[in-house]
Amino acid sequence: MSTAILTGQPVPGSSLENDLRSLGFDVRVATDAADAETLLAAVPADQRVAVVDARFVGHVHALRLGLTDPRFDAAAIPGAVTAKPAARPALTRALRTASDDASNGSVVVGILAERIAEVLDTDLHRPELGELVAEVPRDPQSRNEARQAVTVVDDEAIRLRTAVKSRDGFFTTYCISPYSRYLARWCARRGFTPNQVTTASLITALIAAGSAATGTRAGYVAAGLLLLFSFVLDCTDGQLARYSLQYSTLGAWLDATFDRAKEYAYYAGLALGAARGGGSDDVWALALGAMVLQTCRHVVDFSFNEANHDATANTSPTAALSGRLDSVGWTVWLRRMIVLPIGERWAMIAVLTAVTTPRITFYVLLIGCAFAATYTTAGRVLRSLTRKAQRTDRAAQALADLTDSGPLAEFLARLTRGVRLSGPAVVALVAGALVVGASWLSPYGSWWPVLGAGVYVLLSPVALQRPLKGALDWLVPPFYRAAEYGTVLVLAAKADVNGALPAAFGLVAAVAYHHYDTVYRIRGNAGAPPHWLVRAIGGHEGRTLLVTVLAALLTATDFKVALTALAVAVALMVLVESIRFWVTAHKVGAPAVHDEGEPA
Repeated sequence: MSTAILTGQPVPGSSLENDLRSLGFDVRVATDAADAETLLAAVPADQRVAVVDARFVGHVHALRLGLTDPRFDAAAIPGAVTAKPAARPALTRALRTASDDASNGSVVVGILAERIAEVLDTDLHRPELGELVAEVPRDPQSRNEARQAVTVVDDEAIRLRTAVKSRDGFFTTYCISPYSRYLARWCARRGFTPNQVTTASLITALIAAGSAATGTRAGYVAAGLLLLFSFVLDCTDGQLARYSLQYSTLGAWLDATFDRAKEYAYYAGLALGAARGGGSDDVWALALGAMVLQTCRHVVDFSFNEANHDATANTSPTAALSGRLDSVGWTVWLRRMIVLPIGERWAMIAVLTAVTTPRITFYVLLIGCAFAATYTTAGRVLRSLTRKAQRTDRAAQALADLTDSGPLAEFLARLTRGVRLSGPAVVALVAGALVVGASWLSPYGSWWPVLGAGVYVLLSPVALQRPLKGALDWLVPPFYRAAEYGTVLVLAAKADVNGALPAAFGLVAAVAYHHYDTVYRIRGNAGAPPHWLVRAIGGHEGRTLLVTVLAALLTATDFKVALTALAVAVALMVLVESIRFWVTAHKVGAPAVHDEGEPA
């Protein structure tokens, strides 16, 4: 339960107390500043407290934005200030200062909330209210004018409009959000939470994958429709979170993780359907290739954004050109569409599934994603080469965590202390190309891939020898991801035995989950996964070397079994630790987060 302390003279006919109660506040009235201080001290330390001027006039949604957003420890709007438990000491100090001011006549009780906001010695969030009214009128005429302004503006319409993500893809903006926002409101009024809607979206997508796995035309049509409905629910959960301000760390993690699980499970469903269909088409290599390409695209996004998250002097002619193009509306939508964000991508997959075959679906998906990856990566490389950004230690640490270097790289880094290889991105690219190329050009069972992996391991300390602050150092993590995933894909395809590629799909999915989990922890300011976990699953260099050795030592059938066992082992370790971490973070009240970045 939250507590709101009203200060100042009550206004006859005011709905403020009822408005605050509708937002979940227990309302208490202070006769003066000293009484407000006493009431604050009586509120349990684990509760949110708001100090509100009794003369406040405004929309309920203005109060909601200012007083209930879980992402901020302290927030204020005109006439009201709030603090979560973490900011309660600062609120107590500010109230004491304001109370002292009131006692010596330098401030009157009627503006106590404003004075508290002025002297609050902690980060204070002030939400953008736009057309919403939030005022503290000083006379009857001003009060009447403020009340009229409230009646003119429909705060429910604003609440619905702002529930939609401010920056999204064309398909989502024009084909989903116009009605999904109403579905979000329907869910809010019936007490559904964003996490429940997220889970419903996952279940729907898994049913879609199961429908695709039937290998029938009816199954493919049903799969396409269900995938689209899953995406509608995927949009709804975020809109519900914004509509009702139900943000949470666990919710952000579930939303991001389930998006990947839904898409990659659907790939597997298509591959199973192709194998079970009349033509018995084996497209597991295409399914795995699509997952590898999409995951590497995401790692490029994550690495580039982390490298430039808090960089200084972060400007370039390329970025300036992009800014100028933003003023031409049609170019904005064109550039958002050609990168195949999740809305456009899932719509394309759904339609192709319904009217074509899994093989054609994967061909189009791979071509589209490859073009999008080339476009975005080339633009970011140009920006990186033309800007004079100074990257921080935090950015360098984030990139080091994203490389996922294991015990072999760490041992060699200690062994070669003092040696500095220049151009980490070039070294990572060459090392990855060696191991993937050796795997591609050699027959199954050859030791050439092991030699390539050995060189890859020997060069892996490049990511640890110095902070990754260079212009192109953000490319190191995606190069490592492409090398590891690509090696598994090629060796499984070379094995040419039934079940090897599905086993490789499972292994890459398990490792990719670990890499996504690392990203979401960094985004949530929770740091990387524990060091013991990274060491236990071998790091990128250890896993790559192990897979090449297994392929050289084992028969194709035994290699399939080994890949399956490795996938299960990695999945169990990363899933158990990840679920434990995020559930614990939710229970202890970790800061709520909400991603409003680029569409995935």
